[in-house]
Amino acid sequence: MIERICRGDGSAFREFVDTHSQHIYKVAYSVLRDAKAAEDTAQEAFLQIYKSLPNYRFEGLKTWITRIALHKAIDEKRRRDRMKHRLCADESELEFAPSGSEDIPSAVIRRDRDDRLRSEIKRLPEGYREVVTAYYLEHKNYEQIAAEFGITLKSVESRLYRARHWIRNHWKKEEWI
Repeated sequence: MIERICRGDGSAFREFVDTHSQHIYKVAYSVLRDAKAAEDTAQEAFLQIYKSLPNYRFEGLKTWITRIALHKAIDEKRRRDRMKHRLCADESELEFAPSGSEDIPSAVIRRDRDDRLRSEIKRLPEGYREVVTAYYLEHKNYEQIAAEFGITLKSVESRLYRARHWIRNHWKKEEWI
């Protein structure tokens, strides 16, 4: 079969792929643990096998193709790890990255929104700034805010109500959505 492939017989290579595709996929999946990435890597491995067939020494075919698939999968895993490392390289980016419930783009958008909100909160009357910051940016509940500022729950409710009213009247809608 290999000699036929080397002579350019496309049906022989198709047969070769059909025979070994499950094995190559399993090798790639064992390293990557991702079905789509394993499929892509298996295709890359078959391309490499096809290019390398003229140099094949007819010794241990399964070992040879396994080694090629394994190296392709390891290369892909390293590439993914580098990408992940590049995305998280900036220490400040890690501060806002949640534990897993929120993806990176959503976290970046949330942080940007929070930064804009912090600058807008500075425009609030002084009595409302701390309560709005504690509730909306620090995500504290009414009881925590009341305890922190030494005020009653009713005062927290009242200040947040008045702050929201002030915001509706003084900010453009896109500034607070």
